[in-house]
Amino acid sequence: MPDKGTRPDLAAIRQAADRISGLVHRTPLLRSRSLDRMFDGKLHFKCEHLQRVGAFKVRGASNAVFSLDEKELGRGVATHSSGNHGAALAFAAGTRGTQAWVVMPANAPAIKKRAVESYGANIVSCQPGLANREAALQKLVDEKGVEVIHPYNDYRVIAGQGTVALEIMEQQGDIDLLMVPVGGGGLLSGSLLVIKELSPMVQVIGIQPALADDARQSLDCGKRVIIDSSNSIADGLRASLGDKTYPIIAKYVDDIVTVSEDAIRDATRLVWERMKQLVEPSAAVPVAALLEQRIELKGRRAALVFTGGNLDLDRLPWQKDF
Repeated sequence: MPDKGTRPDLAAIRQAADRISGLVHRTPLLRSRSLDRMFDGKLHFKCEHLQRVGAFKVRGASNAVFSLDEKELGRGVATHSSGNHGAALAFAAGTRGTQAWVVMPANAPAIKKRAVESYGANIVSCQPGLANREAALQKLVDEKGVEVIHPYNDYRVIAGQGTVALEIMEQQGDIDLLMVPVGGGGLLSGSLLVIKELSPMVQVIGIQPALADDARQSLDCGKRVIIDSSNSIADGLRASLGDKTYPIIAKYVDDIVTVSEDAIRDATRLVWERMKQLVEPSAAVPVAALLEQRIELKGRRAALVFTGGNLDLDRLPWQKDF
């Protein structure tokens, strides 16, 4: 069983899939003839925006919470999150009958705060920035002795997120490219551990906003770079790589590309209009990479992960006051 100190392998990710199979949805792979024609390839969209709590994060959170022993469970769980992991942890904690605390930056989207509250978690507000989030979380640990379930820098979480790639390979095993949004790197590192063991010839590319390009910078300089704060509209991708996710990504990823804010807006709108799928900006960055021709798709079979669909409909990304 993977824990905070043991990097998961493919067997551990399969165990995670078994552990969470009754808790999460097996999300579909959708096609779009329109986008196939636009980008001259065959695209398969992994629809984690249709997942429970509206994001892939429920996989890692559920695997972590359901890996806890009774003593750990009794202390309650806590994390910091801009929203999706917080809601996922609240859901998993409630399902297993323990209490959850979520540290959230003051600028987190209102819809994501409401989601966290709706699943019964206690929100602790903090100022934006990774250092502020981690300080507030540490204070919770000191005061309450809670078990921390980090949003990405936790091997139990990484194993859970890796089940996304495991499902993709079961659903469409002949892909030659996997495109994954990257923030803290839990999904990308879990996906790499699956793909590079099951089908190492598949190219795996991470995509992140140019305003939150720590992963790109980290690969360029050969050490982990931390960006403390970002204003990207892709709020789910503002986090920097952790010391557990960075080594996996640095070893296995084929490339990290960055995209502009305008491209993220255009991609989000394109998916809404052409596919009728309500995805959040963080989920649209793979499409943004295609729009900006950051990835050559011609004739290839690609899977793209739509990571989540939790968006404030009163503040759409293409509105001027966003």
